[in-house]
Amino acid sequence: MTVLNVKEIYHDLHQIPELGFQEFKTSAYLADALEKLGYQVTRNVGGTGVIGEIKGSEPGPVLMLRADMDALPFIINGEQKCIHACGHDAHCSMVLAAASVLCDKIKRGTLRILFQQGEEVLNGALAVIKSGAIADVDIMLGLHVRPVQDIPYGTLSPAVKHASSTFAKIVVKGKNCHGSRPHLGVNAIEAAAAIITSVAAIKINPNVAWSCKPTIISGGTATNIIPDTAEITFDIRSQTNEDMTVLLDKLRCVAENVAAAYGAKAEVILPDSIIPASTLDEELTAEAAECIKEVVGEDNLAPELNNPGGEDFHYYAQTYPKLKAAYIGVGVAAEPGLHDPNMHFNPNGLQNGVDFLVKMTLKKLG
Repeated sequence: MTVLNVKEIYHDLHQIPELGFQEFKTSAYLADALEKLGYQVTRNVGGTGVIGEIKGSEPGPVLMLRADMDALPFIINGEQKCIHACGHDAHCSMVLAAASVLCDKIKRGTLRILFQQGEEVLNGALAVIKSGAIADVDIMLGLHVRPVQDIPYGTLSPAVKHASSTFAKIVVKGKNCHGSRPHLGVNAIEAAAAIITSVAAIKINPNVAWSCKPTIISGGTATNIIPDTAEITFDIRSQTNEDMTVLLDKLRCVAENVAAAYGAKAEVILPDSIIPASTLDEELTAEAAECIKEVVGEDNLAPELNNPGGEDFHYYAQTYPKLKAAYIGVGVAAEPGLHDPNMHFNPNGLQNGVDFLVKMTLKKLG
């Protein structure tokens, strides 16, 4: 069986960046490659997702390797561009290269490969879950290239612990009036500014990392008209799901009561779903750490990472509590940072991710 070169796959995928749920070329490339390797392939999973499967001859768990496919939108010199600035092309490359090594080595259980759409829009995992394609999965492994600020090149972290994250829009309604007669109106911007100041005074458990960062858009139509509308959007993150609930309750209380004190009203609008904080399996994470030592040596075992970023990978374990999940960080010296249009890294580091996935999978299914 042909073993695919991870850097060659990366080179191919990097040339065809596509936005979430529009990964038509990417998913076709990956699905075709899996079929050539002998996997039973299902296309269009939850939209543009791809699943490949190989079964062993003996009983065993269902283990899934997951990679995200989508790129990011940018406007550069007035032109809209799509760029792989978060390394999803690298993730697909590592998983596909690992799949090429594993395709004739599965003895127990089932190996399932998932190339997931729409991670950047944070609902690709939900679409896969809705399709029912992972209801029977016992173990899921994910991975992400890490920027140079996180871990050194050539190292692997056994756990990237993402935060819960969401956006909350607060629409403040006041009352228009002439700028010379402010007592006849309610200035929505003043109320919004007071809400922002009061949210900054919220206190929750200081042992938990969290943040609540505002942007504001006013509804003023002229400088001599007291504006009746203002919108605040808070980017909200918490290291635990429980503290996210506390934070959102306090945010709603602050917004409604501070607005009322100014004679205004505040409507708090939340998305239908909140990105969950990671619920990684401790036993599987410990196994991953031991596996990393075998692959790159104990000196290249990086520490676990608490990461304030959001990842829809964690919807899987939240939806199916029986599922054991691990999420690995791959040190490739990515710089200047993720989601920067100039993000680049050393692709030689990708082979470590491939070797880890192969060894970890064979421990479970070989």
